[in-house]
Amino acid sequence: MLRKGLIVVMLLGTLLSACAPAASEDPTLKIAVLPILDALPMYVADAQGYYKDAGITVEFVPVASAAERDQLMQAGQVDGMINDLVSTVLYNKDAQKIAVVGFARIATPESAQYSVLAARDSGITKPADLKGVEIGISDGTVIAYTTDRLLEAEGLKPDDIKTTSIPKIPDRLQLLSEGQLKAANLPEPLASLAVQSGAVVIVDDRTHTEFGNSVISFSTAALNSKPDTVKKFMAALQKAVNDVNAEPVKWDTLLTDKQLVPAPLIGKYQLPKFPPASVPTEAQFKDVEAWMKDKGLLVTDVPYDKLVDTGYLPK
Repeated sequence: MLRKGLIVVMLLGTLLSACAPAASEDPTLKIAVLPILDALPMYVADAQGYYKDAGITVEFVPVASAAERDQLMQAGQVDGMINDLVSTVLYNKDAQKIAVVGFARIATPESAQYSVLAARDSGITKPADLKGVEIGISDGTVIAYTTDRLLEAEGLKPDDIKTTSIPKIPDRLQLLSEGQLKAANLPEPLASLAVQSGAVVIVDDRTHTEFGNSVISFSTAALNSKPDTVKKFMAALQKAVNDVNAEPVKWDTLLTDKQLVPAPLIGKYQLPKFPPASVPTEAQFKDVEAWMKDKGLLVTDVPYDKLVDTGYLPK
């Protein structure tokens, strides 16, 4: 009789456990953010109350450099970030640590993201003039990748392209403006600031849009533990993208407060169209991996499904 009673108690316990509500997700996301234009829709979503409406809390963690951002991600102190395809492959080359869940920005025929520029009075006016000329870049990064691919697309051979490593973007901009660098690759909107100071765009990704983009990535830990929260974040972000694209002149205060556009360009700089919910193609990643193998940054390809997860895009 006692044995039957124990069995009944155990069965009741099992049934009650099955009926108990699942533990709720942590509705908080920490996002590492550089002071870059790509982050504007994230701030707009916050200002418009879209995160609050979705029942989530988004904490922005400002970082001054990609290295600082990467340190926080590797230490598990942030859940997500804006990065690029080169750094995504580097993160995952030994084991999967992050996944891309969407584009942050893309180059379009109307708006560049990366530009190779020549200094004022350098005499350089076309891509062929850059043969053998040292171009300021950041080694092993998307800046180096886009420099090579843009110039190769314009007819230069790999051996024609010479670069010098100047990792900090402000240093590159200053040296270019002072004429101490004849050429450099700069992202927007700093490329536009350089043009305002007299630099000349030699080639940019408006004509080669497949090379220019940035992405939104989350750690696998965050995706595994907070999938619904990430989905709500991405849906809120898409609402903000729609707002920015519909009224691009409305966000000057945010651009200034978050230092996303240099002060001399406020009120003059035309915001790019931010992309609809989408992810990089497998072909884009394969090209990045091919470039990285040529540079000795990668030995074997990382499977595309270990790099990109489409399951978080708004439906």
